[in-house]
Amino acid sequence: MYDVPHFVGGERYRGQPERHGDVFNPTTGEVIGRVGFAEKADMDHAVRVAQAAHLTWAEVNPQRRARVMFEYKRLLTARTEELARAFSLEHGKTLADARGEFARGHDVLEFACGIPHLIKGEFTEGAGPGIDMYSMRLPLGVVAGITPFNFPAMTSMWMWSIAIACGNAVIMKPSEKVPTIMNKLAELFLEAGGPPGILNIVHGDKSAVDAILEHPLVRAVSFIGSSDVAQYVYAKGAAFGKRVQAMGSAKNHGVVMPDADLDQVAHEMLGAAYGSAGERCMALPVVMPVGKKAADGLRARLEKGVETVRVGLPDDDQAQFGAVISKAHFERVKNYIQMGVDEGAELVVDGRKFALQGYENGYLMGPSLFDHVKPEMRSYKEEIFGPVLQIVRADTYEDALRLVSDHQFGNGVAIFTRNGRTARDFAKRVNVGMVGINVPLPVPLAYHSFGGWKRSGYGDHNQHGMEGVRFYTKVKTVTQRWPADAEEGGKDAGFVLPTM
Repeated sequence: MYDVPHFVGGERYRGQPERHGDVFNPTTGEVIGRVGFAEKADMDHAVRVAQAAHLTWAEVNPQRRARVMFEYKRLLTARTEELARAFSLEHGKTLADARGEFARGHDVLEFACGIPHLIKGEFTEGAGPGIDMYSMRLPLGVVAGITPFNFPAMTSMWMWSIAIACGNAVIMKPSEKVPTIMNKLAELFLEAGGPPGILNIVHGDKSAVDAILEHPLVRAVSFIGSSDVAQYVYAKGAAFGKRVQAMGSAKNHGVVMPDADLDQVAHEMLGAAYGSAGERCMALPVVMPVGKKAADGLRARLEKGVETVRVGLPDDDQAQFGAVISKAHFERVKNYIQMGVDEGAELVVDGRKFALQGYENGYLMGPSLFDHVKPEMRSYKEEIFGPVLQIVRADTYEDALRLVSDHQFGNGVAIFTRNGRTARDFAKRVNVGMVGINVPLPVPLAYHSFGGWKRSGYGDHNQHGMEGVRFYTKVKTVTQRWPADAEEGGKDAGFVLPTM
């Protein structure tokens, strides 16, 4: 049993001791730790520490900030295995999945190492007679990140690595379900040469979120979580004058054209649907074959393939996914499976029957497969966020395109086809933010940006890439002239708007 304190100003901070939450081992269902929940006074303390640290950090030139990021990158590479093992115990995901999470977070950290180039402004010589114009990107000040339980290490690095490289100080509020890893990442920042107070960790629930959104010194908030909360964060943050990017829920589709290689699609769908126990916003929980022949052929392959999926413990090298995050989420996923049955979908494989001897109290479930799921079903409309794959049959390509585009979520989508013209048309017309063509999980690399449409994303900026740099900086534009003497400055008082 361990305690997880806040981490403020480069040291552990206990704060107000009145409220806390339990931390569970999802594989066993046992309580393994306790995390303190911040009150408004705790958040105010953290923000003011960050504000004081920012004033110095913002004056550090970009090359020196990049050197801290390079050193952090080196340390993270050396410690990945150690961090992945500690993290998987608290999360329940497999070690392979944990390693992959750190690798993708590492990619954004590596992108942030290029901040001297990324943050440089623009210059125009001779914009007018003797006049030059230039712009510069400046840090915002104190910014905050609120991360989800499913990829807390990766998504936090999406936020703080770019924010800090740009010269900001950061308050991170990780999911209270997996609090420990963010503290470890903050401690590593100090070891890399980062100054105290620049990366601060404050744990908590809705009270902590509201304290972030209401604090006048917090200039921007980045959020990843469910759509209802994302909409709340966006609306309240904007009402308090903050810049907000809020990523929400998803219901990603895999459209399978009749000319697709069904063996390959079935193989890739198993990982895309069930990897990370389905607890990822870029999972493909819906496969949409076009035409009866493709649907029947794909179903047969998927039904056979599901039998080969191995559920197990984090340290089982053969396991392909582990436990879901909590008992409440375990029951939620089971309720959605029952909902699908009650709505009339065909439950081809029932993952609720799975049990692992000795771990009956853990939150482990097998993969479930539905067929004949209809667009009007609630179990299709909403995000399940578990190891459940639904087959929704489309009669034509246009039907599939319409169903995907009309869905309330627009995070990611994939199309499987051998026809380049179809793929090109789909990529252009589909009303979704990220598209894969024969790529089941179209997660952009660090130098591009991540973000969905519709109820999957609120705000004008996506995560990481140049969108991240723009989000965490403000632009100042300077127009300058250096006249040789007063006469050269001209005699016109300037009542007319200047033109060139």
